[in-house]
Amino acid sequence: MSEAVEYDVLVLGGGPAGENVVDRVRAAGLSAALVESELVGGECSYWACVPSKALLRPALARADARKVPGLADAVRGPLDAAAVLAHRDYWTSNWKDDGGRDWLASIGVDLYRGHGRLYGIRKIAVTSPEGEHTVLSARQAVVVATGTRALLPDLPGLAGARPWTSREATSAGQAPERLLIVGGSVVAVEMATAWQALGSRVTLLVRGARLLPRMEPFAGELVAEALREAGAVVRTGVDVEAVVRDGATGPVTVVLTGGETLEGDELLMATGRVPRTEDIGLDTVGLEPGGWIAVDESCRVSGTDWLYAVGDVNHRALLTHQGKYQARIAGAAIAARAAGAATGADEGRWGPYAATADTAAVPQVVFTDPEAAAVGLTAAEAERAGHRVRAVDYDLARVSGAGLYADGYAGRARMVVDLDREVLLGATFVGPGTAELVHAATVAVVGEVPIARLWHAVPAFPTMSEIWLRLLETYRDADGAS
Repeated sequence: MSEAVEYDVLVLGGGPAGENVVDRVRAAGLSAALVESELVGGECSYWACVPSKALLRPALARADARKVPGLADAVRGPLDAAAVLAHRDYWTSNWKDDGGRDWLASIGVDLYRGHGRLYGIRKIAVTSPEGEHTVLSARQAVVVATGTRALLPDLPGLAGARPWTSREATSAGQAPERLLIVGGSVVAVEMATAWQALGSRVTLLVRGARLLPRMEPFAGELVAEALREAGAVVRTGVDVEAVVRDGATGPVTVVLTGGETLEGDELLMATGRVPRTEDIGLDTVGLEPGGWIAVDESCRVSGTDWLYAVGDVNHRALLTHQGKYQARIAGAAIAARAAGAATGADEGRWGPYAATADTAAVPQVVFTDPEAAAVGLTAAEAERAGHRVRAVDYDLARVSGAGLYADGYAGRARMVVDLDREVLLGATFVGPGTAELVHAATVAVVGEVPIARLWHAVPAFPTMSEIWLRLLETYRDADGAS
């Protein structure tokens, strides 16, 4: 290999987290290079958030329209699957990253395409698709942002059955007639919603007792009810023991515990994620290949003064927006520490650069029909953490804004209140159109806004945001009755 090419900051992985790191350090005047083995923009842009929402939006819009008087009869027909898939392809730029590449060039970041591996302290070795080898060296920091990949369980016959993962589920060119989905979390329920709407007959096989196990129980219950109403089969408490594919293109059969078999045309395994760290040179810096990377609040790897890990790979919060948040924190910390080193300043002064929102105020939206949106702790999580709490529930259908949104509106909201401090620890909203409610809840949780102060945040009439007033009234009435 030739002499190392030197930059202030090196970033391994060009998804949203990696992009945000280079953006932040370049804004601070540091030089940067980014190493990416696939497409600039990463999983989110091409195989996850963006294509899945492009598939889901027509399904949700049709579901909403079917509940609006004067419009319902006009949308009784099927979705135009070809148009929906073309819309998805547009939003993934047909799986080309010219835009991402041009953006990096516009902010002065050099892109190295190929497989990157840590090569000892402050170095990355890159092997290009053509087999050329380049060593990059960092004056200040190296950031690992390689994300995760789908976890496929060790089931007999699974590898030979060529199952879908989230990548195939979001990029498929046509709807399978029969789609079996194993899993009950976000990928499983969102893809069940999308492909059922696009014409597949979906069967959802869930090992646990309910869908969306990390949210309030009513979220999974309402989503399961809606999937069944749409025609999907939802089975909980079942285990898959083996998988068989009939030939190269034939149907796939899953074998359940007890010997029952189910047949489909495609099988989606939505059974979790694992870090993409098995072959990135962690062993060259004393870390274990294949595992999650432990970091401090500034996303710096424990025991180092130069290595950072942002996004899914550090296992703090496996969500794109949280990875981007971490990247902004890490980029600011790197820039501040570089400035501190240059002036001889004490590094401790840069303590405010901390990713505190990864632990108690993580927002998430599940784009099913109905949508499920939540932030912070569930009631059960808050109690396990030792808080004295009250869970306040309200039927969203009783809010005027929801009733105007759709006939027969069904939904539910909950806020979790810390009784000792009278601030919100968490909130959950389930129902059509609730995704836009979660940021207000996030502000309340992050800002630790006192309940007494929330009374003065007046919701506009008639909107679904009136749910805040109803929740506060319910909390007040319960307090008066106790």
